[in-house]
Amino acid sequence: MKNFTIQLKDCGKRYRFDWIFKGVNTQFSSGERYAILGPNGSGKSTLLKVLSGHLSPSRGSVNFFRHGNALEIDAVWRHVSYAAPYIELIEELTLDEAIDFHARLKPLSPGFDKERIHDLLQLPKTRQKEIRFFSSGMKQRVKLALAVCSDTPLLLLDEPATNLDTQGIAWYQQLLEKYAGDKLLIIASNDPHDAQICPRHLMITDYK
Repeated sequence: MKNFTIQLKDCGKRYRFDWIFKGVNTQFSSGERYAILGPNGSGKSTLLKVLSGHLSPSRGSVNFFRHGNALEIDAVWRHVSYAAPYIELIEELTLDEAIDFHARLKPLSPGFDKERIHDLLQLPKTRQKEIRFFSSGMKQRVKLALAVCSDTPLLLLDEPATNLDTQGIAWYQQLLEKYAGDKLLIIASNDPHDAQICPRHLMITDYK
């Protein structure tokens, strides 16, 4: 039995009179990797928010299942790790404090602790540095490491290569290969690298 499943039936989302997407009938299951593809502004992020439970569809339904049992929508957040450009870190916290704060909300995966996260980040001499002094690429590394290494069955990544240089992209891809495991991984992106590592594709432009 699949560990985590999301089912969409005739799912659509609109703002005022404009449909962002409509008529989505599909299922996402753990152990699989999916890419939601399409140009900027096409609705990828909106669909990802619906898949996280943060947005409700305007039409149709989205249902979440854990070990085959239906989840109430207000319980879904406990099972989701999410990294996106619009989800900000608390910039007044030091890196040590940010890891501690995150771990209280979303426990880290078995075998992970603060020391291992520091080793994984490869950001020397930053433990007591406030996040606001980090570069955009450093912040993105922290977001991705915390999301991937949280003990949740659903991992959602929106434009994960944002602000990463070539070395950072290689680091992120290695992070997924080593630690995403059998999570249900869904990436919203227009980056061809993300399409390559996700065998299953959903083109958002097919649902306009």
